[in-house]
Amino acid sequence: MKTPHSFLFRLSVLLLFAISAQILRAASLHYNVSFDCEKQYINVELSVTDLQSAETMLRLPVWAPGYYLIVDYPKNVVDFAVKDAAGNDIRWTKVNKNGWNIANGKNQEVTVTYRVYANAQSVAEAMVKPDKAFVPINGVLMYVENEKDHPVTVTFDLPADWKHISTGLDKVEGRPHTYTAPSFDVLYDCPVYLGNQTLIHFDVEGRPYELALETPYDIENTTFVEDLKKMIATTTGMIGHVPYHHYTFILMGAGRGGLEHTNSQACFTDGSFWFSDRNYYLNFFSFITHEFFHLYNVKTIRPIELGPFDYDREVHTPSLWISEGFTVYYEPLLMRRAGLITQAEALAKMSEWLGIIENSEGRKHMSLRQSSYDIWLNFFNSNANTDTRISYYNKGPILGLLMDIEIRRLTSNQRSLDDVMRTLYRDFYQQKQRGFTEEEFWAVCAKVAGTPLTEMREYVDTTKEIDYTRYLGYAGLEVDLTPLPEQGDGTVTIRSWQLKPKTECTPQERAIRDSII
Repeated sequence: MKTPHSFLFRLSVLLLFAISAQILRAASLHYNVSFDCEKQYINVELSVTDLQSAETMLRLPVWAPGYYLIVDYPKNVVDFAVKDAAGNDIRWTKVNKNGWNIANGKNQEVTVTYRVYANAQSVAEAMVKPDKAFVPINGVLMYVENEKDHPVTVTFDLPADWKHISTGLDKVEGRPHTYTAPSFDVLYDCPVYLGNQTLIHFDVEGRPYELALETPYDIENTTFVEDLKKMIATTTGMIGHVPYHHYTFILMGAGRGGLEHTNSQACFTDGSFWFSDRNYYLNFFSFITHEFFHLYNVKTIRPIELGPFDYDREVHTPSLWISEGFTVYYEPLLMRRAGLITQAEALAKMSEWLGIIENSEGRKHMSLRQSSYDIWLNFFNSNANTDTRISYYNKGPILGLLMDIEIRRLTSNQRSLDDVMRTLYRDFYQQKQRGFTEEEFWAVCAKVAGTPLTEMREYVDTTKEIDYTRYLGYAGLEVDLTPLPEQGDGTVTIRSWQLKPKTECTPQERAIRDSII
């Protein structure tokens, strides 16, 4: 006699098999990418097989994770066309600004072709020139709607005089210039640089790294690679786990900006590498350190809003002050721990954050939390209203410093902001495989510190003036507020805001200061 429970069990098994079969029948996608260097176009051919529905929606993202601006990549797409296996045209319809709906009917196999204009100088947009190309894949390759989690392969057809491909994508063995990704989120997280860049390969703790340099300028005869190794070991050692199998540094020529990825970074330089100038070198290395630490802070340790990604619209989060601000804070800390800078140089870097914020009118009008949420309105926005805004790049690291000091004070220097980062990584990325909510972040801080960081949260959520004397004093630090000559408009006094060690401090204050820097 069959019981209701056995019937439900058999029904659930049948449903599971049906769902599994549907997954196995999901469309197979392979892209072939070639380049029209003269006209600066990227040619895309997408082969789709095993289609299960009569209509197929292709979409192209409108923004890039980490680059909080609607770029509208579809504006660069031209000559979109679809054919069946016999070469016959298939009808398609444009849907909204970033959708192409294909009426494939009973055709389970189609070939989609289009071209992408590539003439931008940006870490988030495509560029093609006679001797090189930069391909941020999220702005070039379309995905099948609702199938972002499906594996995909890409083959690059290089011009005859191009030698190298640099990317975080995994190679497909036995297939030249072909790469694979387990999902579109991974695919879109791996930009590609193609051309004749100089390649330097090295290992750190058994993992391979590639340094791809558009303009090397005899970099092999500098300490740059050895310094990179020290920074990498220090950073990964702090978290205690490495989420990638290999990592690629893509350092392009003259330009501005950089963009983080889980197992790569793509950055512009000024094209010269004046490494003989120490200030230049340290600023440049801070930039590289910043993008590298992002593989943890924002790519794996992330606000819950930032993934799985919605590529069709803005994704707001109030927590970019953590993702970006803390990453800025860790620049001098990691370089100091790696033995690359002195304590005085670390303090000088921190002083810059204080001077920018405390000499700014914007601190009275915009909270740190609001600066995070409203970045989609203010990214690259330099209109006259900038006096009422602040950047989480400047106030965020200040809160990182103050929270680090406060946690160390409350725990007799036994715990720190490092423990907050490690806990977020372990509890949310590794165990729950998701990002953290705003409340979960503050709960972790309270757990590490042994008590809620109530005033720190006020400094984030409001424009409350910071009690620097008290909090910096806990770390044996003070601020030089000497007015700067010939600066200000007569009504506002511009001060130096230079951090320096206190002449007299307790053993605990000195221990906290020395533990941080």
